Amino acid sequence: MAALGWLTPRRRSATARSVLAGEASAEAARKSSLELEDLETQAPPGPKDQEPDFPVVGDDKAAAFFDLDNTVMQGAAIFHFGRGLYKRKFFQRRELTRFAWQQAWFRIAGIEDPEHMQDAQNSALSIVKGHRVSELMSIGEEIYDEYMAERIWPGTRALAQAHLDAGQKVWLVTAAPVEIATVIARRLGLTGALGTVAESIGGVYTGRLVGEPLHGPAKAEAVRALAAAEGLELGRCAAYSDSHNDIPMLSLVGHPYAINPDAKLRAHAKERDWRLRDYRTGRKAARVGIPAAAGLGAVAGGTAAVIALQRRRR
Repeated sequence: MAALGWLTPRRRSATARSVLAGEASAEAARKSSLELEDLETQAPPGPKDQEPDFPVVGDDKAAAFFDLDNTVMQGAAIFHFGRGLYKRKFFQRRELTRFAWQQAWFRIAGIEDPEHMQDAQNSALSIVKGHRVSELMSIGEEIYDEYMAERIWPGTRALAQAHLDAGQKVWLVTAAPVEIATVIARRLGLTGALGTVAESIGGVYTGRLVGEPLHGPAKAEAVRALAAAEGLELGRCAAYSDSHNDIPMLSLVGHPYAINPDAKLRAHAKERDWRLRDYRTGRKAARVGIPAAAGLGAVAGGTAAVIALQRRRR
């Protein structure tokens, strides 16, 4: 009994031999685990398209940032908004022709040209000047139902929903007015929107911008600022866009996606092994950015309007 006296003060329930067996078992388990890791490292890689689960469920340091025009929605939001305002007699037919041409060009080219976007922005600012912000927000809800809802890309919408389902915030990032972007984000069930801010005093638009349109590098700065405010780690975030103008934003995050990409973005994405998704239908659509049959009517209508205007001028 004296030989076992050292067990009594510590109230040991196991014998020295069982402790030794346990330690040996733990060491063997650790050794086999390391050997398994070595085997997995040496094993041939799986299929190239096999990717880890993404987005990561429960990663609250991650968020997703989606461009709007031709990424989430076919065409440009500002043009659809202009169409809705014309219907409500906010401006005259000649201004509608201008909007129609801009929309037709955007669909045919499949890219964002800064001059065209700035021209559209200036048109919108002059149109809303003197109107109340609350009025435009209310009208925006109606215009979404009339012209935008049916133009949402289901594939991109599913990507956004995957982030939401993973418990992450999802933001639109667009050169469109923030009021329009906010309406679209809310209707899609997203967290919110970053967009161009039009100056208002006492709830009434002045016809001027605060700063500049949220385009190109400005988008990257907005995402950076929001990430800092939200406590996000950009290396764990994702961004989605169709345009090479958004390369600064895409380069900012750890998971960049090229969605319905223009030629420059497609080439850039392939060089850097970024993920690509193209939801346009038909080979022609993939080649030049026309959303197949869904966009042909708008293109024809816009082009016809321009031709008619040119004839009248002659």
